[in-house]
Amino acid sequence: MVLRLRRTLPAVPADVYRALTDPAALARWWGPHGFTVTAIDFRPETGRGFRIAMHPPEGDTFHLAGEFREVEPPHRLAFTFRWEPPDPDDRETLAELALEARGDATELALTQHGFATEERRALHEDGWSQSLERLAGLLARPD
Repeated sequence: MVLRLRRTLPAVPADVYRALTDPAALARWWGPHGFTVTAIDFRPETGRGFRIAMHPPEGDTFHLAGEFREVEPPHRLAFTFRWEPPDPDDRETLAELALEARGDATELALTQHGFATEERRALHEDGWSQSLERLAGLLARPD
């Protein structure tokens, strides 16, 4: 099963790519509304691993980990995606983000594939949608 999302973001590709790859910026928008990033090891280099600690509004901290597969600034980023601990229906997926200039904005195309169930795909769609809303807000007000 495949997840596909497209969003137009209010910044040029270089600024969007920086927000996608700079750990301090990523920590400001990553995760659904109300989630916080409590620790992050994220340095995009092909073949390098990463790990993000996420804390939901209620509940315990959990982790997302993976490995960078493609790092092509400022146009493309691809990485594996796995939860720690995983849900019984989880399996490692591959997330691919492509950026294309649209004047002073950027179209982000997200493709994530390898889901075991429609429920897990839908959960990721909701999480990515909320995260990308947060990213758009950050890019609109970079303070």
